[in-house]
Amino acid sequence: MTMFASRRPRRASAALLLCAGLLLAVPPLLAATPAAQPAASDGQGYRLPSAALQAVVDAPRAPSLHLSPRRDMAAMLQTPPLPSIAQVAAPELKLAGLRINPKTYSDSRFSFGSKLWLISTVDGVERQISGLPQPLSVASLAWSPDQRYLAFNQLDPASGRNELWLVDVAAGSARKLAERLNSVATDGYAWLPGGDALLVMQRPAGQGEAPAGDGVPTGPAVQETVAGQGVRAVRTWQDLLKNEDDARLFEHYLKAQPLRVAINGQSAPIGAPGLYLGLSASPDGNYLLGQRVERPFSYAVPVNRFPRRIEVLDAQGRVAHTVAKLPLVEGLPTGNDAVPTGVRAIGWRADAPATLVWAEAQDGGDPSREAAIRDAVLMQAAPFEKPPVTLAQLGSRYAGITWADDGLALLDEYWWKSRQVKQWKIAPDHPEQAPVLLYARSEDDRYGDPGEPLLRRDAAGRTRLQLSADGRSFYRVGDGASPQGDRPFLDRVDLASGASERLFHSQAPYYEVPLSIIEGEHARILTYRESSDVPANLFAHALGGDAAPVELTHFAHPLPQLRGVKKEQIRYARNDGVELTADLLLPPGYDPAKDGPRPVLMWAYPAEFKSADDASQVTGSPHRFNAISYWGPQAFLAKGYVVLNNPSMPIIGEGDVEPNDTYIEQLVASAQAAVDEVVRRGVGERGRIAVGGHSYGAFMTANLLAHTRLFQAGIARSGAYNRTLTPFGFQAEERNYWQAQDTYLKMSPFNYAGDIKDPILFIHGVDDNNSGTFPMQSERMFAAVKGLGGTARLVMLPNESHGYRARESIMTMLAESEDWLDRWLAAPAEQSKRR
Repeated sequence: MTMFASRRPRRASAALLLCAGLLLAVPPLLAATPAAQPAASDGQGYRLPSAALQAVVDAPRAPSLHLSPRRDMAAMLQTPPLPSIAQVAAPELKLAGLRINPKTYSDSRFSFGSKLWLISTVDGVERQISGLPQPLSVASLAWSPDQRYLAFNQLDPASGRNELWLVDVAAGSARKLAERLNSVATDGYAWLPGGDALLVMQRPAGQGEAPAGDGVPTGPAVQETVAGQGVRAVRTWQDLLKNEDDARLFEHYLKAQPLRVAINGQSAPIGAPGLYLGLSASPDGNYLLGQRVERPFSYAVPVNRFPRRIEVLDAQGRVAHTVAKLPLVEGLPTGNDAVPTGVRAIGWRADAPATLVWAEAQDGGDPSREAAIRDAVLMQAAPFEKPPVTLAQLGSRYAGITWADDGLALLDEYWWKSRQVKQWKIAPDHPEQAPVLLYARSEDDRYGDPGEPLLRRDAAGRTRLQLSADGRSFYRVGDGASPQGDRPFLDRVDLASGASERLFHSQAPYYEVPLSIIEGEHARILTYRESSDVPANLFAHALGGDAAPVELTHFAHPLPQLRGVKKEQIRYARNDGVELTADLLLPPGYDPAKDGPRPVLMWAYPAEFKSADDASQVTGSPHRFNAISYWGPQAFLAKGYVVLNNPSMPIIGEGDVEPNDTYIEQLVASAQAAVDEVVRRGVGERGRIAVGGHSYGAFMTANLLAHTRLFQAGIARSGAYNRTLTPFGFQAEERNYWQAQDTYLKMSPFNYAGDIKDPILFIHGVDDNNSGTFPMQSERMFAAVKGLGGTARLVMLPNESHGYRARESIMTMLAESEDWLDRWLAAPAEQSKRR
């Protein structure tokens, strides 16, 4: 629940990767598929795919690692297999953009840690913990600043318990510390500086049961707008409040009482209960920064746009300073660089006792307005009697600060329209020192990415820039993108000269990611190392000398029967010269020269770029572990299919040109190049290639089937197909429908449903909460294809969101996809009969 300054998110991977590290036994090589079979009957309930695909779903997951503050120890958390549909179908409230478990007073979640233990990062020795609750169900965990304790949230949906537990690290034992937590909007707890107490959000005493409506309306839900406020973009949010009954439920479940809970279990309330979105302690522990939601609520936007009061409380919970009272924000100016006016991205300065830092737009939050200064970054120190001072004035949007000390911080700014990012070295308490520009670059330029600063936890538990032992350098960790693929690195950067020294660089045949550098006794670099047939494990590299790295964990191949999967990172060009990349995966034992072409499943996700050179850069690494996940296309290697994973689908608009104005042309060109390449390599043949994707990849799939005959079939999961239903922008499109009607209409495959001549399978979660991908999108698209005489199948998964969670749902998703591919990727002679 600690609040940090907002940071510019890194570009998401083009593929949605969940549960990496899953492999399975491979069946006999795929024979020629039979002629089309009748579709599975309706009303048959949940389904199971073939045994090989079931093994993918049930394969063990690798545990997650949580480094301790001193990094000489780590907590390991094991997550069990997928939950059942009975768990996923438990009552869930959808209020103001939140999904709430009414039984536990927490956010709705269905995946919990079921095993917790400790490991030394010096020698890899494991330690078990006694006294853990059974069954263990860990929602989150956090190390104390002094590393003496490990706190975790034990959340048991079956019993409704929402508890805080504490592990005594030295004793290796656990005990319950607090109960009745409220973790609807926060983790429900956070360590206070010093490590002798925690800040806990608890259900208010005597709160009573949730208000129950009798189903009789008290009146209509009314909204009103007035002219003169200019154009305001409102995204197509879901799970919003609908009436006053919803508003009362929302207040009941969000309301929490802050407590100070000592490690001996003694507790004391801090102030009064409130509708808290966040509460965080200053580094000196004397103040709390709180953000509370207030009425009037909205039926048009989620809770993070509601009116809020930002206050500083003293240690007893009394209001010491009111920072701001922010109004309801029901829309922003057009553009992805638009922001609300007033206080934004507020948090504590990590290296000072009690100093607030925040940003405020200087251009009205409107990117279309001419302005030399877009954002101002302000600071105000306790006791908050003096007015704020300006730390920086920026020509683009504030994207966060990494704090080191009074003489050093790294400040980031970002402008979406141009994809430009900048980083400055500043001296926070020395305004006479001019900022130094460390870099200015395109975010899309992966080859030129210098990496992210390496961070550490200080004695107060705050995240700060890690400096070298002599204080003269800091460290950067990066992906190391290159024409040979990603090669992660660790650099030491001299603060005076800016020169970088490479301390670690991943080398073939491994893909190795630096996690931390530890100086002093047992000086070492910790990494995660993996290779094509070995999953990621923790390694320690001694600093200096030529000693071999020490393997600290020994996670085995989850399903070693597929060790023979062959992955190649391939390069090819589309007709305009843009270089493209894809991962070509071949099933074990398959030899194209001897066995001939196989059916191919191509799975992709388009991305927008402002430069053809950036779009042509290589992504990924040939040395990553061949993880076979139930979520992506790799599972179908077990069926003997060839998989072309994450082929580049760049949509480029250089200069003032908008990428999406030529979306269809560029998408088709990229797909044509991918198909031509698999045919040229002899691993696939025309007429036996399917295309698929999730979310924006589903949108891509429908468009490719509408505008080409490159594919024999398609699988479109949880997509949006009619862009007039997302009229204020989507994905990277900044313009609204009324500014770019032709683009919106041309990009919508719904408008070309009659041109879809090849079979398409639609899968969608009934309770999809993603902005824009309403379940209605798949229902209407299916109805259009059906009504216009096409071939389609619609599978609506009950109780599922944008990502599917229940084991039964995942099994059904795979069974439907398996049937669809087996049915339509038939032998060429059979295909010709259906043309």
